[in-house]
Amino acid sequence: MLRKVKRRMTVWRYLALGYFLLISVGTGLLMLPVASSDGSTAFVDALFTATSALCVTGLTPVVTGVHWTVFGQVVILCLIQTGGLGFTTFVTVLLLALKRNALGLYARTAMVQSVGENKLSGVKKLVKRIFLGTFVFELTGALLLMIRFLPRYGAIGVYYAFFHAISAFCNAGFDIVGLSGQSLSDYATDPLVSLTICFLIILGGLGFCVWGDVTDSKGNPAKFQFYTKIALGGTALLLACGTGLFLLFERDNPLYESYGFGEKLLCSFFNATTARTAGFFTTDPSRLSNSGCLLMIILMFIGACSGSTGGGIKVSTFIVIFMGMISVLRGKKDITVGRRRIDSALMNQALAIFAAYLCLAVTATLIINTVEPDSVASFSAVLFEVVSALGTVGLSMSLTPSLSAASKLILVALMYLGRVGVLTFALALKRKKRTETAAHRPIDNVFIG
Repeated sequence: MLRKVKRRMTVWRYLALGYFLLISVGTGLLMLPVASSDGSTAFVDALFTATSALCVTGLTPVVTGVHWTVFGQVVILCLIQTGGLGFTTFVTVLLLALKRNALGLYARTAMVQSVGENKLSGVKKLVKRIFLGTFVFELTGALLLMIRFLPRYGAIGVYYAFFHAISAFCNAGFDIVGLSGQSLSDYATDPLVSLTICFLIILGGLGFCVWGDVTDSKGNPAKFQFYTKIALGGTALLLACGTGLFLLFERDNPLYESYGFGEKLLCSFFNATTARTAGFFTTDPSRLSNSGCLLMIILMFIGACSGSTGGGIKVSTFIVIFMGMISVLRGKKDITVGRRRIDSALMNQALAIFAAYLCLAVTATLIINTVEPDSVASFSAVLFEVVSALGTVGLSMSLTPSLSAASKLILVALMYLGRVGVLTFALALKRKKRTETAAHRPIDNVFIG
């Protein structure tokens, strides 16, 4: 009996179950009287916060710097760090205990692309690189933030600097300086704080395998792997386009009335960066224009790179689908990116992920709009919150605290699926594949378009 159970526990099930157990532990710790300033926290709020922290989202039903004590904040910080490193690190650690042929080709392809078949021999090196890189980036970010936080907050500024550096690098978006829920709005025109947070978000969102490849190639683009080129190119393109469009859409925003061009550019760059799976903001999302709000939803849906601390459908998925669309519209059979051809099976996988995320977002939006009265939640605010949860972003139109318990639980499920990954969760539920027969069903035509 035990042997049968052991066979059924695949690496994907270990990952899905591991996140669930960690959320349960975090919920229990946050419900302790010592964790909150008033000595009590509702179960749903503790569960929501623990899930948001472990899934590095940033949505919260309470103000982090006000409701939680230092103990509660440290619990949240530990969950953030575990969640930020968790997915890729857990996979690589598990691979150390597995044989080379333990995962099939489909499972290898579905993995976060940080450890492919050609990387299995260097798993130990990769794990060390993940921890070393994380330590260096977070420490550097904290030291830079101390330049502003120490003069303003005194000795406690050291703690604040490390909290925000870890939260930014892990793309979590939790903050403890915005005591009125204003996040980092007080530093909207401060290049040091804004750019430090931005670059920590970008580094965390690129992914561990990208760092490794850049390091191994000694920064020579000609030696980069194909995926690294896609990740870097796609990230740069989204940041540039996002910054330009936010600058265009919000040019007449009353918030920027007293800002010069450089300050508007800084805010636009921060918007384009944080929308890709980090919940900090220097511009309140609820005060963006309709165009800016829609652009932020699109960026949140796309998210960061595979194998990173961020969420979303991932940059590579978006690029594969976009290039596939271009190829079809041009009447080409092959999907090419640069001088490389994309396997059609990868295109099918990308479309499946896109469709799954889209269905989840639409369904959750429909249910929450049905549950919540129009006076509490508008359609745009619900859609924004849902995409933010599913993409593990954390940006909010201040809707979460006013939602009912049922709606909060829906967002909890979305955050969990968004962090574990829809494909990973599907593989965790997948039963052992039966041997397919040689016979195939007849092919028929369906009208498309």
